[in-house]
Amino acid sequence: MNQAARYRIVTLMDRDEIAALGASLRQIDREILSQAKEGITKVWFQGGEPYFDVVLELREGKIEWFQFTLRGKSISWTPTFSCFQTGTTNELQTSDLTFHPASKLIENNQHQDEIFIELARSILQSRAGEPIFDHMLALFDTQDSL
Repeated sequence: MNQAARYRIVTLMDRDEIAALGASLRQIDREILSQAKEGITKVWFQGGEPYFDVVLELREGKIEWFQFTLRGKSISWTPTFSCFQTGTTNELQTSDLTFHPASKLIENNQHQDEIFIELARSILQSRAGEPIFDHMLALFDTQDSL
C-alpha cells in the first residue's frame, strides 16, 4: 500500500474508530439465517452501527464468497472475480419505494474504491488472530500480489 492511500484512510477515520468498528462485529446466530446452498455454511457478522455487516459463505472452511458493507459502500469477493468488486448500496437512500430494511441492492463501481478497500482491511485487521478474520485478510494479501 502506498503512503498516500494510508494517509487518506487515517484522515477519513482515526485508529480508535477503526478499532471500535472491528470490535463491534458480532456473529449472528446461524439458526436465524436463511438456508444456504447445500455444502455451504453462511456466517454473518453485524456491526454496532446500521448498515455495517460482513457476510461469508464457506465451503469446507474456505471462503466461497464474502461481502463487507459499511455506510453505503461495499466490497464483494468470490474466486471467480479477478479482484475485489467495490460498489455502493441503496441502504442510505430513503427515496427508494422498494426499500425494505432487510434488503440490499449493490451497484458496482467502474473502478475499485482503493480507499474503501484499505479501510475494510484496517477494520478486519483489528480482529486479526481470529481464524475467520485471518482468512478474509489473506484475500486482501492475495489481491495485493496481483
